[in-house]
Amino acid sequence: MLKIKNLKAKRDGKSILNGVNLEIEKGEIHALMGPNGSGKSTLAAAIMGHPDVEVDEKSIVTIDGQNLFEMGVDDRAKNGLFLAFQYPVEIPGVSFVEFLRLSYNSIQKHRQGDKFRELSPFKFKQYVEEKMKMLHMDTSFLDRNLNEGFSGGEKKKAEILQMAILEPKYAILDETDSGLDVSALKIVAEGAKILSEEYKIGILVITHYKRILEYLKPSHVHVLINGVIKKSGDYSLAEELDREGYKDV
Repeated sequence: MLKIKNLKAKRDGKSILNGVNLEIEKGEIHALMGPNGSGKSTLAAAIMGHPDVEVDEKSIVTIDGQNLFEMGVDDRAKNGLFLAFQYPVEIPGVSFVEFLRLSYNSIQKHRQGDKFRELSPFKFKQYVEEKMKMLHMDTSFLDRNLNEGFSGGEKKKAEILQMAILEPKYAILDETDSGLDVSALKIVAEGAKILSEEYKIGILVITHYKRILEYLKPSHVHVLINGVIKKSGDYSLAEELDREGYKDV
C-alpha cells in the first residue's frame, strides 16, 4: 500500500498541502482532481522528493510499510515508485533505448541482488519490443534520443513505456493527458490501464478533466481543494464534477 497520512508541505515558503490523507492499494486506480492551485502537482513532487518542496516533519508517507522520507529520490524509484511528468524533459544525445536498458538493469539489480544478470543490448531490445507490442506502440521510438524532437503525445507515450519497463508498484501520472490529441490520449490511458491490470500497479492519476478517466475508469476519485481532500467517491464523482465543477465541493 502507498499510504499518505497528514501530508503537509510548503513551496517557496507558502503552505500548499495542509494535511492530505490517501491510501492506494496495488492494482487500484485513483484519480485526483481539483482546480488550479489546489496542490495536485505539489503532492506528486512531495512524494517523489522534489528539492523545492519542504515537507513537514510530522507528515508520513509509506510504501509497503517503508518510510518514503528516509529514502533518496533514486531509492524511492528502486523501491517501486514511479512519476510520469507533466512536461517530460528532452535529453539530446542520450539514446532512448539505452536509457531504458540502464534504468531496467539498475532496478532489477536492486530487486534481485547478485543473482541478477544484466540483459545485453540485443536481448533488451527484444524485451522492449514485446512491451511496445502490448501497448500498441511503434518501435521507431527506439531509434531516437530521449524525448528529443518528440511531440507532446510521443513524450507521454514514452513515459508509459518507461512504466512498462520498470514495472513499479505505484505510479503517479501528473497531468499525463495535458496536450494530448484524442488518439494519443486513448493510447496513453489504455496503456496505463493495461499495466495496472497486468502488473497490479497502483496508479494515482492527477488530472483536471474527465476525458482520460473515461478510458482508465478509476475506482476511486478524490477532490483536492486548498491542500486537503474535500471529497472522495467512485467514478460517478468525476462525472458530477464534469457537469457541475467544484463550486459545491
